[in-house]
Amino acid sequence: MENTRRKLCMMKILNVGSRRELFVDNYLIDRFAGEARPLLHSPIRREAALVTDQPWEGCMSGFPTVTKGGRGYRLYYRGWQIDLDDFDGVKPSRPPTMCLAESTDGIRWERAPVDLFDYQGITSNSIIWMGVGDDLWGMHGFSPFRDPNPDCRPDQLWKAVGGGFRRPHDGLYLMASPDGIKWSLVSDQPFLSGYALDSNNTVHWMAEEGCYRIFLRHWSEGVYAGIRIIMTATSPDLKNWTEPVELDFCGSPPQHLYDNNLAPYYRAPHIWLGFPTRYIERPWSPTIEALPEVGHRRLRSKMKERFGTGLTEPLLISSRDARVFHRWEEAFMRPGLCSEGNWTYGDNYLAWGMIETDSELPGGGKELSFYATEHYWREESTTLRRCTLRVDGFVSINATMKGGEFVTKPLTFSGNRLSLNISTSAGGSARVEIQDADGRPLPGYTEADCHEIVGDTLDYTVRWKHGTDVGPLSDSPVRLRVLLHDADLYSLCFQQ
Repeated sequence: MENTRRKLCMMKILNVGSRRELFVDNYLIDRFAGEARPLLHSPIRREAALVTDQPWEGCMSGFPTVTKGGRGYRLYYRGWQIDLDDFDGVKPSRPPTMCLAESTDGIRWERAPVDLFDYQGITSNSIIWMGVGDDLWGMHGFSPFRDPNPDCRPDQLWKAVGGGFRRPHDGLYLMASPDGIKWSLVSDQPFLSGYALDSNNTVHWMAEEGCYRIFLRHWSEGVYAGIRIIMTATSPDLKNWTEPVELDFCGSPPQHLYDNNLAPYYRAPHIWLGFPTRYIERPWSPTIEALPEVGHRRLRSKMKERFGTGLTEPLLISSRDARVFHRWEEAFMRPGLCSEGNWTYGDNYLAWGMIETDSELPGGGKELSFYATEHYWREESTTLRRCTLRVDGFVSINATMKGGEFVTKPLTFSGNRLSLNISTSAGGSARVEIQDADGRPLPGYTEADCHEIVGDTLDYTVRWKHGTDVGPLSDSPVRLRVLLHDADLYSLCFQQ
């Protein structure tokens, strides 16, 4: 008994409580066996949610944010049009705007008729912000959020950060609004400066820490000088900030990253998920020549070669402390079949924010919706396309029909049932065995005691011969051994 206690003291015991655990990192996993492995999943492209073809929008509409608000959901996005005839430089043919669309279901979107600004004689429009001063402070990368800080002033329930439009590197400015529609500049001085900032730079209130956290874009220094990176800093009041530090990707090779799209995942808020845009710079070659729209990309290259040969796509990153991150090197969403609109620099940027929407399939329940840019820098409009993913469906533990398994690290939990987000084929299956911390199967919870799991559901309660109750095991560290055949396990949690 004394030896067992000593061994337990030496082990790192995870306390998962009743939190939902995803498999976006190796936090839970002790070991794999057989044909089991982590598998990254990608959203499926659906319908065009919005085409920015109005006079106050244009072909460089971007930096979208999707969030709850108004009639249900809000979509904030930049409107901007440039002249592509010559392309010896980025020549705006119309002033930039920040626009708003709304939706009750996240699928059908309509421009909000806010009518706050006269835009070149057009008074009926969806513009909510046009910047301040000669540099249009707050326009570049306008990133809004509803502030949950309990001390937030009623006239500042919504906040946004953004850079100057012509000189985005000069600093970030803070805007505020009582309703997310009528905005004003909090100060004509930037609250953070000296960084690149030409992306969506996102701010979050962290209740447990009692401070705000920002993620911002900059350039790496030292051995990786010239690499686009993400940095983070904190502030108690949105005025005084700690010195930004670079995100730690645990030795992963450097990648050029725009945006960050980071936020706590709503079903597991202890896990930060982000979808930065990977930028790939390539020279002209037969491979690049073979990609779609070669004439358009040649036109872009008249200004800079990279404007015609660069490619962009989103990645998946995750963290449990907002400082050290796991980054998947494979694309979270590939540009796709070689159709027009997806294979040039500026395409495939994901909006900041994901929302739950109804599945198009009868009985399909809920799914996650993301929104990706297409046709950037083309003609008169940009397309924002909705893309869907299974709830919790970022990464699964997958096994072939040959079968595989994994065993967790020792953990403690709260609850009396074990819930799985799981999918099997008709011929596949899963089983769960609960072991003690030393890996010995516990009586009544062995593989043989577990009823075979077959089906596809976001909430499957594991059943053993005696029933579903795991409450008697919650006082001591246990391990889970999960056996899979032609199946995917997306998340698990202990519940009451």
